[in-house]
Amino acid sequence: MPSTGKPLVYLAGFDVFRADAIEHGRALKALCDQHGLEGLYPFDNDVPEGLTHEEAAAVICNANIAMIKRCDGVLANLNAFRGAEPDSGTAFEVGMAVALGKPVWAYFEASGSLREQIEHDAAGFDAQGFQVEDFDLPRNLMLACTWAGSSETAEQAVEALAAHLAG
Repeated sequence: MPSTGKPLVYLAGFDVFRADAIEHGRALKALCDQHGLEGLYPFDNDVPEGLTHEEAAAVICNANIAMIKRCDGVLANLNAFRGAEPDSGTAFEVGMAVALGKPVWAYFEASGSLREQIEHDAAGFDAQGFQVEDFDLPRNLMLACTWAGSSETAEQAVEALAAHLAG
């Protein structure tokens, strides 16, 4: 896909599992376009027909990694997914982008610090016996201490990331 000359932004998140994933990706890409960015959505990649599940997974993984390497920044949906934490694939993509020196702008619904979000006893341990970190951060410290910023909605995050990349 030829570039438009706009900053490239990888659209990370569990949005690819939505029933309306293609339409949602188009909406995110349009939002990026409105703010002078070019969104790269995982479904922009082609996966050849006739592959085994493992082969298809490898093609998707490698294509997404290539997109992250090409991008100027990452917009990451870090809303809770299938539990109290963000999607593990998205967390990997965020970590990879940070390791490559690319700014990450996260978005998720505000719900307080991890201690406020996850039930715990007086000593700070959850129902499974694991301590809930207490750094007054809304996500695990490895995410919260490495993102360029965070917003509550995708719309706010795209606008903020555009300003961050311009600035």
